[in-house]
Amino acid sequence: MESGDSNIIIHVISVLFNMSWQIFWPLAFGLILSSFIRHLLPVDTVVKHLGKTDAKSLTFTTILGMVSSSCSYAAASLSHTLLAKKATLANAMAFLVSSTNLIVEMFIVLVALMGWTFLWGEVIGGLILIATVGFLFSRFYPKEVEQELRQHIESAEPAKHAHSDCGMDMSNMKHETSDCGMDMSSMKHETSDCGMDMSNMKPETSDCGMDMSNMKSETSDCGMDMSSMKHDHMDVPAQEETGLMSKITKSAGFFQMDLAMIGKEILIGVVVSSILIALVPQEGWKALFISNDVGLPTWLHSLLDVIIGIFVAMIAYVCSVGNLILAAALWHGGISFGGVIGFILADVLTIPMMGVYKKYYGKRPTKWMVGLLFLSILFTGLCVDAIFNGFGWVSADQTVRTLNQSGFGMNMTTVMNLIFIPLSIWYYRLGKKANAGMGMSM
Repeated sequence: MESGDSNIIIHVISVLFNMSWQIFWPLAFGLILSSFIRHLLPVDTVVKHLGKTDAKSLTFTTILGMVSSSCSYAAASLSHTLLAKKATLANAMAFLVSSTNLIVEMFIVLVALMGWTFLWGEVIGGLILIATVGFLFSRFYPKEVEQELRQHIESAEPAKHAHSDCGMDMSNMKHETSDCGMDMSSMKHETSDCGMDMSNMKPETSDCGMDMSNMKSETSDCGMDMSSMKHDHMDVPAQEETGLMSKITKSAGFFQMDLAMIGKEILIGVVVSSILIALVPQEGWKALFISNDVGLPTWLHSLLDVIIGIFVAMIAYVCSVGNLILAAALWHGGISFGGVIGFILADVLTIPMMGVYKKYYGKRPTKWMVGLLFLSILFTGLCVDAIFNGFGWVSADQTVRTLNQSGFGMNMTTVMNLIFIPLSIWYYRLGKKANAGMGMSM
Protein backbone atom coordinates (compact mmCIF):
# COMPACT_ATOMS: atom_id res chain seq x y z
CA MET A 1 0.00 0.00 0.00
CA GLU A 2 2.79 2.35 0.92
CA SER A 3 4.56 1.50 -2.34
CA GLY A 4 1.39 2.31 -4.30
CA ASP A 5 1.00 5.63 -2.50
CA SER A 6 4.62 6.48 -3.25
CA ASN A 7 4.11 5.73 -6.93
CA ILE A 8 1.06 8.01 -7.07
CA ILE A 9 2.95 10.84 -5.38
CA ILE A 10 5.90 10.40 -7.74
CA HIS A 11 3.53 10.41 -10.73
CA VAL A 12 1.83 13.63 -9.57
CA ILE A 13 5.20 15.29 -8.96
CA SER A 14 6.39 14.18 -12.38
CA VAL A 15 3.31 15.67 -14.07
CA LEU A 16 3.73 18.87 -12.02
CA PHE A 17 7.37 19.34 -13.02
CA ASN A 18 6.64 18.50 -16.65
CA MET A 19 3.76 20.97 -16.84
CA SER A 20 5.76 23.69 -15.08
CA TRP A 21 8.59 23.12 -17.55
CA GLN A 22 6.21 23.43 -20.51
CA ILE A 23 4.56 26.68 -19.42
CA PHE A 24 7.49 28.53 -17.83
CA TRP A 25 8.90 30.33 -20.85
CA PRO A 26 5.57 31.48 -22.39
CA LEU A 27 4.47 32.69 -18.95
CA ALA A 28 7.74 34.56 -18.34
CA PHE A 29 7.75 35.96 -21.88
CA GLY A 30 4.17 37.20 -21.58
CA LEU A 31 4.69 38.89 -18.23
CA ILE A 32 7.94 40.53 -19.36
CA LEU A 33 6.26 41.73 -22.56
CA SER A 34 3.37 43.07 -20.47
CA SER A 35 5.75 45.03 -18.24
CA PHE A 36 7.42 46.72 -21.22
CA ILE A 37 4.09 47.57 -22.86
CA ARG A 38 2.80 48.95 -19.58
CA HIS A 39 5.79 51.28 -19.22
CA LEU A 40 6.64 52.17 -22.82
CA LEU A 41 3.39 52.12 -24.82
CA PRO A 42 1.98 55.66 -24.90
CA VAL A 43 -1.57 56.00 -23.64
CA ASP A 44 -2.59 58.03 -26.69
CA THR A 45 -1.48 55.22 -29.02
CA VAL A 46 -3.69 52.69 -27.24
CA VAL A 47 -6.59 55.13 -27.13
CA LYS A 48 -6.17 55.84 -30.84
CA HIS A 49 -6.41 52.18 -31.87
CA LEU A 50 -8.31 50.57 -28.99
CA GLY A 51 -10.16 53.48 -27.40
CA LYS A 52 -13.39 52.53 -29.16
CA THR A 53 -14.88 49.17 -30.08
CA ASP A 54 -15.45 48.46 -33.78
CA ALA A 55 -14.43 45.94 -36.43
CA LYS A 56 -11.08 47.67 -36.96
CA SER A 57 -10.16 47.70 -33.27
CA LEU A 58 -11.21 44.06 -32.82
CA THR A 59 -9.07 43.07 -35.82
CA PHE A 60 -6.08 44.95 -34.40
CA THR A 61 -6.64 43.36 -31.00
CA THR A 62 -6.90 39.86 -32.52
CA ILE A 63 -3.59 40.27 -34.36
CA LEU A 64 -1.95 41.67 -31.22
CA GLY A 65 -3.21 38.68 -29.26
CA MET A 66 -1.99 36.17 -31.84
CA VAL A 67 1.61 37.43 -31.59
CA SER A 68 1.65 37.57 -27.79
CA SER A 69 2.15 34.86 -25.17
CA SER A 70 0.03 31.70 -25.18
CA CYS A 71 -0.15 31.53 -21.38
CA SER A 72 -3.54 32.56 -20.00
CA TYR A 73 -2.02 34.21 -16.90
CA ALA A 74 0.31 36.30 -19.05
CA ALA A 75 -2.63 37.15 -21.33
CA ALA A 76 -4.57 38.33 -18.28
CA SER A 77 -1.66 40.59 -17.37
CA LEU A 78 -1.47 42.01 -20.88
CA SER A 79 -5.22 42.66 -21.06
CA HIS A 80 -4.96 44.40 -17.69
CA THR A 81 -2.19 46.53 -19.14
CA LEU A 82 -4.37 47.52 -22.10
CA LEU A 83 -7.14 48.57 -19.72
CA ALA A 84 -4.64 50.60 -17.69
CA LYS A 85 -3.69 52.30 -20.97
CA LYS A 86 -7.37 53.25 -21.54
CA ALA A 87 -8.38 50.58 -24.08
CA THR A 88 -12.09 49.74 -24.05
CA LEU A 89 -13.14 46.76 -21.95
CA ALA A 90 -14.47 44.95 -25.04
CA ASN A 91 -11.12 45.27 -26.83
CA ALA A 92 -9.19 44.12 -23.74
CA MET A 93 -11.40 41.05 -23.39
CA ALA A 94 -11.12 40.29 -27.10
CA PHE A 95 -7.35 40.41 -26.70
CA LEU A 96 -7.59 38.04 -23.73
CA VAL A 97 -9.42 35.34 -25.70
CA SER A 98 -7.38 35.77 -28.90
CA SER A 99 -4.04 35.50 -27.10
CA THR A 100 -5.08 32.25 -25.41
CA ASN A 101 -6.84 30.57 -28.35
CA LEU A 102 -5.44 31.85 -31.65
CA ILE A 103 -1.70 31.39 -31.19
CA VAL A 104 0.65 29.37 -33.40
CA GLU A 105 2.07 27.24 -30.57
CA MET A 106 -1.41 25.98 -29.70
CA PHE A 107 -2.25 25.29 -33.35
CA ILE A 108 0.82 23.07 -33.73
CA VAL A 109 -0.01 20.99 -30.66
CA LEU A 110 -3.69 20.80 -31.65
CA VAL A 111 -2.90 19.36 -35.08
CA ALA A 112 -0.33 16.96 -33.66
CA LEU A 113 -2.69 15.70 -30.98
CA MET A 114 -6.23 15.92 -32.39
CA GLY A 115 -6.02 16.54 -36.13
CA TRP A 116 -6.93 19.25 -38.62
CA THR A 117 -10.69 19.22 -37.96
CA PHE A 118 -10.16 20.36 -34.40
CA LEU A 119 -7.73 23.03 -35.59
CA TRP A 120 -10.36 24.56 -37.88
CA GLY A 121 -12.91 24.25 -35.11
CA GLU A 122 -10.60 26.20 -32.83
CA VAL A 123 -9.90 28.89 -35.47
CA ILE A 124 -13.57 29.40 -36.37
CA GLY A 125 -14.59 29.19 -32.74
CA GLY A 126 -11.93 31.72 -31.71
CA LEU A 127 -13.12 34.24 -34.31
CA ILE A 128 -16.78 33.77 -33.31
CA LEU A 129 -15.80 34.19 -29.65
CA ILE A 130 -13.90 37.44 -30.32
CA ALA A 131 -16.89 38.93 -32.18
CA THR A 132 -19.29 37.77 -29.46
CA VAL A 133 -17.12 39.14 -26.65
CA GLY A 134 -16.82 42.47 -28.47
CA PHE A 135 -20.60 42.71 -28.82
CA LEU A 136 -21.59 41.58 -25.31
CA PHE A 137 -19.01 43.61 -23.40
CA SER A 138 -19.68 46.80 -25.37
CA ARG A 139 -23.48 46.50 -25.03
CA PHE A 140 -24.22 44.72 -21.76
CA TYR A 141 -21.39 45.41 -19.31
CA PRO A 142 -22.87 48.03 -16.90
CA LYS A 143 -21.20 51.43 -17.14
CA GLU A 144 -21.14 51.92 -13.38
CA VAL A 145 -19.43 48.55 -12.92
CA GLU A 146 -16.87 49.44 -15.60
CA GLN A 147 -16.20 52.70 -13.77
CA GLU A 148 -15.63 50.69 -10.58
CA LEU A 149 -13.25 48.42 -12.51
CA ARG A 150 -11.20 51.35 -13.80
CA GLN A 151 -11.05 52.96 -10.36
CA HIS A 152 -9.70 49.68 -9.01
CA ILE A 153 -6.99 49.68 -11.71
CA GLU A 154 -6.05 53.30 -11.08
CA SER A 155 -5.79 52.77 -7.33
CA ALA A 156 -3.18 50.07 -7.92
CA GLU A 157 -1.04 52.13 -10.31
CA PRO A 158 2.40 52.93 -8.82
CA ALA A 159 2.23 56.53 -10.05
CA LYS A 160 -0.58 57.09 -7.57
CA HIS A 161 1.67 56.47 -4.60
CA ALA A 162 2.76 59.45 -2.57
CA HIS A 163 6.41 59.27 -3.62
CA SER A 164 7.19 62.32 -5.66
CA ASP A 165 9.51 61.62 -8.60
CA CYS A 166 12.06 58.99 -7.68
CA GLY A 167 12.40 57.52 -11.14
CA MET A 168 8.63 57.21 -11.67
CA ASP A 169 6.58 58.49 -14.57
CA MET A 170 5.14 61.75 -13.30
CA SER A 171 3.22 62.68 -16.43
CA ASN A 172 -0.15 62.21 -14.75
CA MET A 173 0.65 64.17 -11.58
CA LYS A 174 -0.44 67.70 -10.97
CA HIS A 175 2.01 70.48 -11.80
CA GLU A 176 2.29 71.75 -8.30
CA THR A 177 3.37 68.44 -6.83
CA SER A 178 6.15 67.49 -9.23
CA ASP A 179 9.70 68.69 -8.63
CA CYS A 180 11.22 68.19 -12.05
CA GLY A 181 13.18 71.41 -12.20
CA MET A 182 10.06 73.55 -11.67
CA ASP A 183 9.44 76.36 -9.23
CA MET A 184 9.61 74.84 -5.76
CA SER A 185 8.72 77.99 -3.87
CA SER A 186 5.14 76.96 -3.13
CA MET A 187 6.13 73.57 -1.70
CA LYS A 188 7.12 72.85 1.85
CA HIS A 189 10.85 72.51 2.29
CA GLU A 190 10.74 69.04 3.82
CA THR A 191 8.83 67.58 0.85
CA SER A 192 10.45 69.52 -1.95
CA ASP A 193 12.55 66.81 -3.54
CA CYS A 194 12.01 63.39 -2.06
CA GLY A 195 12.87 64.68 1.38
CA MET A 196 16.33 66.04 0.44
CA ASP A 197 17.80 69.39 1.32
CA MET A 198 17.66 71.42 -1.89
CA SER A 199 19.21 74.59 -0.53
CA ASN A 200 22.74 73.89 -1.75
CA MET A 201 21.79 72.49 -5.13
CA LYS A 202 21.73 74.33 -8.42
CA PRO A 203 18.26 74.74 -9.94
CA GLU A 204 19.14 72.66 -12.95
CA THR A 205 20.17 69.74 -10.74
CA SER A 206 17.10 69.61 -8.53
CA ASP A 207 15.49 66.44 -9.84
CA CYS A 208 15.83 62.84 -8.72
CA GLY A 209 17.60 60.91 -11.40
CA MET A 210 19.80 63.88 -12.53
CA ASP A 211 23.51 64.22 -12.16
CA MET A 212 24.07 63.55 -8.46
CA SER A 213 27.86 63.73 -8.53
CA ASN A 214 28.02 66.87 -6.35
CA MET A 215 25.74 65.55 -3.67
CA LYS A 216 26.75 63.74 -0.53
CA SER A 217 26.30 60.00 -0.69
CA GLU A 218 23.87 59.88 2.21
CA THR A 219 21.29 61.93 0.27
CA SER A 220 21.71 60.29 -3.13
CA ASP A 221 18.66 58.05 -3.07
CA CYS A 222 15.66 60.34 -2.81
CA GLY A 223 15.69 60.73 0.94
CA MET A 224 16.43 57.09 1.76
CA ASP A 225 19.10 56.29 4.31
CA MET A 226 21.76 54.52 2.26
CA SER A 227 24.39 54.33 4.98
CA SER A 228 23.56 50.74 5.89
CA MET A 229 23.69 49.48 2.30
CA LYS A 230 26.75 47.96 0.75
CA HIS A 231 28.31 49.89 -2.07
CA ASP A 232 27.91 46.98 -4.51
CA HIS A 233 24.12 47.13 -4.14
CA MET A 234 24.18 50.27 -6.26
CA ASP A 235 24.87 48.51 -9.51
CA VAL A 236 24.25 51.55 -11.69
CA PRO A 237 25.43 55.02 -10.67
CA ALA A 238 22.71 57.65 -10.72
CA GLN A 239 24.26 59.49 -13.60
CA GLU A 240 24.30 56.29 -15.70
CA GLU A 241 20.70 55.25 -14.88
CA THR A 242 19.34 56.80 -18.04
CA GLY A 243 18.26 55.68 -21.47
CA LEU A 244 17.66 51.99 -22.11
CA MET A 245 18.70 50.72 -18.67
CA SER A 246 16.37 53.17 -16.96
CA LYS A 247 13.44 51.95 -19.08
CA ILE A 248 14.30 48.30 -18.36
CA THR A 249 14.50 49.00 -14.61
CA LYS A 250 11.14 50.74 -14.51
CA SER A 251 9.52 48.01 -16.62
CA ALA A 252 10.97 45.37 -14.29
CA GLY A 253 9.11 47.05 -11.43
CA PHE A 254 5.80 46.23 -13.13
CA PHE A 255 6.96 42.62 -13.68
CA GLN A 256 7.75 42.17 -9.99
CA MET A 257 4.42 43.67 -8.91
CA ASP A 258 2.49 41.42 -11.32
CA LEU A 259 4.14 38.31 -9.90
CA ALA A 260 3.55 39.48 -6.34
CA MET A 261 -0.12 39.99 -7.15
CA ILE A 262 -0.97 36.81 -9.10
CA GLY A 263 1.87 34.39 -8.28
CA LYS A 264 -0.20 32.45 -5.75
CA GLU A 265 -3.07 31.95 -8.21
CA ILE A 266 -0.67 30.65 -10.87
CA LEU A 267 0.87 28.17 -8.43
CA ILE A 268 -2.56 26.90 -7.32
CA GLY A 269 -3.61 26.43 -10.94
CA VAL A 270 -0.52 24.40 -11.83
CA VAL A 271 -0.86 22.12 -8.79
CA VAL A 272 -4.62 21.49 -9.21
CA SER A 273 -4.32 20.76 -12.92
CA SER A 274 -1.39 18.42 -12.39
CA ILE A 275 -3.28 16.42 -9.77
CA LEU A 276 -6.38 16.09 -11.97
CA ILE A 277 -4.47 15.03 -15.08
CA ALA A 278 -2.36 12.57 -13.07
CA LEU A 279 -5.11 10.97 -10.97
CA VAL A 280 -8.43 11.09 -12.86
CA PRO A 281 -8.66 8.19 -15.36
CA GLN A 282 -10.39 8.49 -18.72
CA GLU A 283 -13.38 6.56 -17.36
CA GLY A 284 -13.78 9.26 -14.73
CA TRP A 285 -14.34 11.90 -17.38
CA LYS A 286 -16.83 9.67 -19.21
CA ALA A 287 -19.06 9.67 -16.14
CA LEU A 288 -19.62 13.42 -16.59
CA PHE A 289 -21.26 13.15 -19.99
CA ILE A 290 -24.80 12.36 -21.02
CA SER A 291 -25.07 9.24 -23.16
CA ASN A 292 -26.41 9.49 -26.69
CA ASP A 293 -28.85 6.72 -25.73
CA VAL A 294 -30.82 9.09 -23.49
CA GLY A 295 -32.71 10.40 -26.53
CA LEU A 296 -32.45 14.14 -25.81
CA PRO A 297 -33.04 16.65 -28.65
CA THR A 298 -29.79 17.38 -30.49
CA TRP A 299 -29.70 21.04 -29.46
CA LEU A 300 -30.24 20.22 -25.78
CA HIS A 301 -27.60 17.49 -25.81
CA SER A 302 -25.15 19.92 -27.41
CA LEU A 303 -26.03 22.63 -24.88
CA LEU A 304 -25.40 20.33 -21.92
CA ASP A 305 -22.11 19.06 -23.40
CA VAL A 306 -20.79 22.60 -23.91
CA ILE A 307 -21.77 23.52 -20.32
CA ILE A 308 -20.01 20.39 -19.04
CA GLY A 309 -16.92 21.22 -21.12
CA ILE A 310 -16.77 24.74 -19.67
CA PHE A 311 -17.28 23.39 -16.14
CA VAL A 312 -14.42 20.89 -16.51
CA ALA A 313 -12.16 23.65 -17.86
CA MET A 314 -12.97 25.84 -14.85
CA ILE A 315 -11.58 23.29 -12.40
CA ALA A 316 -8.83 21.64 -14.46
CA TYR A 317 -6.99 23.97 -16.82
CA VAL A 318 -3.56 25.53 -16.39
CA CYS A 319 -1.65 25.60 -19.70
CA SER A 320 -2.48 25.21 -23.37
CA VAL A 321 -0.64 21.88 -23.78
CA GLY A 322 -2.15 20.33 -20.67
CA ASN A 323 -5.54 21.65 -21.73
CA LEU A 324 -5.32 19.97 -25.14
CA ILE A 325 -4.24 16.66 -23.61
CA LEU A 326 -7.32 16.78 -21.38
CA ALA A 327 -9.47 17.82 -24.37
CA ALA A 328 -8.40 14.62 -26.12
CA ALA A 329 -9.47 12.62 -23.05
CA LEU A 330 -12.86 14.36 -23.08
CA TRP A 331 -13.34 13.56 -26.78
CA HIS A 332 -12.56 9.91 -26.18
CA GLY A 333 -14.95 10.06 -23.22
CA GLY A 334 -17.89 10.93 -25.46
CA ILE A 335 -18.30 14.72 -25.32
CA SER A 336 -19.60 16.47 -28.45
CA PHE A 337 -17.41 18.42 -30.86
CA GLY A 338 -18.85 21.71 -29.60
CA GLY A 339 -18.20 20.55 -26.04
CA VAL A 340 -14.51 20.02 -26.83
CA ILE A 341 -14.23 23.48 -28.42
CA GLY A 342 -16.09 25.04 -25.49
CA PHE A 343 -13.67 23.33 -23.10
CA ILE A 344 -10.60 24.62 -24.98
CA LEU A 345 -11.97 28.16 -25.23
CA ALA A 346 -12.84 28.25 -21.51
CA ASP A 347 -9.20 28.53 -20.47
CA VAL A 348 -10.00 32.11 -19.43
CA LEU A 349 -12.61 30.92 -16.89
CA THR A 350 -10.57 28.71 -14.59
CA ILE A 351 -10.85 29.19 -10.84
CA PRO A 352 -7.24 30.48 -10.52
CA MET A 353 -7.89 32.90 -13.40
CA MET A 354 -10.96 34.23 -11.61
CA GLY A 355 -8.70 34.90 -8.63
CA VAL A 356 -6.41 36.88 -10.94
CA TYR A 357 -9.35 38.94 -12.26
CA LYS A 358 -10.49 39.67 -8.71
CA LYS A 359 -7.02 40.95 -7.81
CA TYR A 360 -6.83 43.08 -10.96
CA TYR A 361 -10.39 44.44 -11.15
CA GLY A 362 -12.30 43.90 -7.90
CA LYS A 363 -15.12 41.56 -6.88
CA ARG A 364 -18.18 42.99 -8.65
CA PRO A 365 -16.47 43.77 -11.97
CA THR A 366 -15.09 40.21 -11.98
CA LYS A 367 -18.56 38.70 -11.53
CA TRP A 368 -19.86 40.53 -14.58
CA MET A 369 -16.73 39.69 -16.55
CA VAL A 370 -16.98 35.97 -15.78
CA GLY A 371 -20.71 35.93 -16.55
CA LEU A 372 -20.34 37.54 -19.99
CA LEU A 373 -17.33 35.37 -20.86
CA PHE A 374 -19.34 32.26 -19.91
CA LEU A 375 -22.25 33.29 -22.15
CA SER A 376 -19.85 34.12 -25.00
CA ILE A 377 -18.10 30.73 -24.80
CA LEU A 378 -21.42 28.87 -24.50
CA PHE A 379 -22.79 30.61 -27.60
CA THR A 380 -19.54 29.93 -29.49
CA GLY A 381 -19.54 26.22 -28.60
CA LEU A 382 -23.12 25.84 -29.80
CA CYS A 383 -22.33 27.68 -33.07
CA VAL A 384 -19.27 25.52 -33.77
CA ASP A 385 -21.20 22.32 -33.00
CA ALA A 386 -24.03 23.34 -35.33
CA ILE A 387 -21.68 24.38 -38.14
CA PHE A 388 -19.42 21.32 -38.10
CA ASN A 389 -22.17 18.76 -37.57
CA GLY A 390 -24.47 20.53 -40.03
CA PHE A 391 -21.87 20.30 -42.80
CA GLY A 392 -20.77 16.80 -41.75
CA TRP A 393 -17.19 17.91 -41.06
CA VAL A 394 -16.77 15.81 -37.93
CA SER A 395 -17.47 12.16 -37.14
CA ALA A 396 -17.84 10.44 -33.79
CA ASP A 397 -15.05 7.97 -34.51
CA GLN A 398 -12.48 10.66 -35.34
CA THR A 399 -9.12 9.45 -34.08
CA VAL A 400 -6.90 11.32 -31.67
CA ARG A 401 -3.18 11.00 -32.26
CA THR A 402 -0.60 10.31 -29.60
CA LEU A 403 1.62 13.10 -28.38
CA ASN A 404 4.89 12.81 -26.51
CA GLN A 405 4.14 14.79 -23.37
CA SER A 406 7.71 14.94 -22.17
CA GLY A 407 8.96 18.48 -22.34
CA PHE A 408 12.52 17.56 -21.33
CA GLY A 409 15.26 17.02 -23.89
CA MET A 410 16.96 19.24 -26.44
CA ASN A 411 13.93 20.89 -28.02
CA MET A 412 12.44 24.37 -28.34
CA THR A 413 10.96 24.30 -24.82
CA THR A 414 14.36 23.51 -23.30
CA VAL A 415 16.15 26.19 -25.33
CA MET A 416 13.59 28.85 -24.45
CA ASN A 417 13.62 27.90 -20.75
CA LEU A 418 17.42 28.07 -20.66
CA ILE A 419 17.02 31.66 -21.85
CA PHE A 420 14.00 32.75 -19.82
CA ILE A 421 14.72 31.13 -16.44
CA PRO A 422 17.88 33.18 -15.72
CA LEU A 423 16.45 36.21 -17.54
CA SER A 424 13.24 36.23 -15.47
CA ILE A 425 15.15 35.76 -12.19
CA TRP A 426 17.42 38.71 -13.00
CA TYR A 427 14.47 40.79 -14.18
CA TYR A 428 12.45 40.02 -11.05
CA ARG A 429 15.34 40.96 -8.74
CA LEU A 430 15.88 44.17 -10.71
CA GLY A 431 12.19 45.05 -10.36
CA LYS A 432 12.11 44.21 -6.65
CA LYS A 433 15.12 46.43 -6.04
CA ALA A 434 13.56 49.27 -8.05
CA ASN A 435 10.26 49.03 -6.17
CA ALA A 436 12.01 48.82 -2.79
CA GLY A 437 13.89 51.99 -3.68
CA MET A 438 10.52 53.76 -4.07
CA GLY A 439 9.03 52.24 -0.95
CA MET A 440 6.73 49.94 -2.94
CA SER A 441 8.20 46.52 -2.15
CA MET A 442 5.57 43.76 -2.27
